[in-house]
Amino acid sequence: MHLMMLLLLRTSCFAFASLNDPLITSLISGATRSTLMSGTSRNTEKTSTFNSTGLSATLDSSQGNDHTDISAGKRPLRILFLSSDTGGGHRASAEALAKQFQIQFPGSTYDLLDVWTLDGVYPYKTLVKSYKHLSAHPFQWRFFYHISNAFPNGRIANIHSGIMCAKKIRKRIAGYDPDVVVSVHPAMNNAPRIATRKLGEMHGKHIPFFTVVTDLGSGHSHWFEKKVEKLYVASERIRKLARRRAGTPSNNIVMSGLPIRQEFAVQSEKLGDRTTEIGKLYQKEIREKLGISTNKQMVLLMGGGEGVGSLAHIANELYMKLVENGVDATVCVVCGRNEKLRNELRDRDWENLTASKPKGNSRRLSFSRKVSPTVKDPPLKGDVEVVGLGYIDEMADYMVAADVLVTKAGPGTLAEAAAVGLPVMMTSFLPGQEAGNVEVVLDAGFGEYCKQPEKIGQTVANWLKNEELLCSMSKSATKAGHPHAAAEIAVDIGEITQKWLETNLKANGGARKSIAADC
Repeated sequence: MHLMMLLLLRTSCFAFASLNDPLITSLISGATRSTLMSGTSRNTEKTSTFNSTGLSATLDSSQGNDHTDISAGKRPLRILFLSSDTGGGHRASAEALAKQFQIQFPGSTYDLLDVWTLDGVYPYKTLVKSYKHLSAHPFQWRFFYHISNAFPNGRIANIHSGIMCAKKIRKRIAGYDPDVVVSVHPAMNNAPRIATRKLGEMHGKHIPFFTVVTDLGSGHSHWFEKKVEKLYVASERIRKLARRRAGTPSNNIVMSGLPIRQEFAVQSEKLGDRTTEIGKLYQKEIREKLGISTNKQMVLLMGGGEGVGSLAHIANELYMKLVENGVDATVCVVCGRNEKLRNELRDRDWENLTASKPKGNSRRLSFSRKVSPTVKDPPLKGDVEVVGLGYIDEMADYMVAADVLVTKAGPGTLAEAAAVGLPVMMTSFLPGQEAGNVEVVLDAGFGEYCKQPEKIGQTVANWLKNEELLCSMSKSATKAGHPHAAAEIAVDIGEITQKWLETNLKANGGARKSIAADC
């Protein structure tokens, strides 16, 4: 069952039933109760085990990660990321960080774990399936998001998930024997943090636990913990939420930007300021590499990994408005796995699309015929090509090649666009979760929001005809971007973890103490 009311009511009922049970009441009394309440779990979601290839991975000491060398310098690390496949942004952020750990701390290995899918009870173990349903029904999503974001529901879910799942989560984390645990998901911050702390206490060592918030402008309350080692946030809006919702100490909050793929950091350095002659020459080079015309402007249209949303309608309007406004352009539509849409774009008779469009009220046309005709030059028509793309890996290249990005307001996509100074037209957002992202872009001055395809097309055409405006928006995007956020976060977490490794090694006579025996 996927309806959010059922999930919410079942969660609340289970929690209250647990609290009314004499045994459970005794468990949460006294010190145990204060422990649970002081670190209230925000875990109402689930996750699964997956590594960089999408499969469960085993950390192998043959890869140089046995920690037998305790000499000074950067030791390889065992990193355990906690995440879930509820949208692609969490996985993308984890993989961006993982790559940086491997660059900055050679020999490091990592895993991505979804504790709720494997060890959660109902309803937490249904999180991924429920997310897919709710995200496809925005009204239901809006209701569920705001209800679950309320303080009483968060507290109930924390207590219930902690009581029902704590032992299994602790055992699961112990099986990975990590040096450090990094959460990149709002559901992975209370019960897992408490489990990690408990494991450390049981084995006489400290295992640092960090949270990297992968939302840009809005943050669910489950993201924020008071006793987290460090909390990395991408905006002032998120920093304020952490202070208000959880009381996270200011010195534990790091303003870092959103971790994005290494390719964007590389392309950001090579591109520089895209408004300069050097930037324009590099953009031309990338277009040639991708087989995109260098004599036209380029619009990149995307709607997520599955090619969802009203992409076809927006593509139609972009084509017509660009033609009508005399703008020569290539419109690249990222269809993702939506082969049907890609085939439709390829087979569409684009020239007849503008010819068949209604030209207004027929009565007005009849009246106009009574007026003496005047000879006018035919309107200048733009040379526009629409290209359907499948699932692409060279997203950084395409964003460098583009002059404007048209997309939903996903945090990762917006952060990537800002990293390469790309103006953005936002067409939709998930209520609650992504609403704040729109405000971040508007406040920074590198984009607009519009959900009406016809107006989207006209606005983008106006931008492309106004070079001064595009330059201004591009500079604002560059100012807002943090292309090296992933590297900076990885270095900071790694250096803190290195210090704890030294402390733990000294406390155990120079030997690394494994916690895997508990698995």
